[in-house]
Amino acid sequence: MIQVNPLGPEEFEVVVPGATVTVHRVTAREEDVRRLTGGRAGAEALLEESFRFLLERESNTAVLDFFELTDISRYFPEYERVMRERFQA
Repeated sequence: MIQVNPLGPEEFEVVVPGATVTVHRVTAREEDVRRLTGGRAGAEALLEESFRFLLERESNTAVLDFFELTDISRYFPEYERVMRERFQA
């Protein structure tokens, strides 16, 4: 189970289980959270879903240790579209 721990207003620690447990520090700006979820969810839910998205494409050990949430789009251009779709329901 992916665990999201707030560190500050827009900073989060994300712990990902696996053969090797990994810890990631992610910045999720409020305006990006609103845009990607349509205002239907908070940062923690978006981060959890974003890590599910990443784990569908790579192992937890391949995910960067520190990044801004919007950086995911540089590696996976479909990221923002997929997040908007997942939070429409």
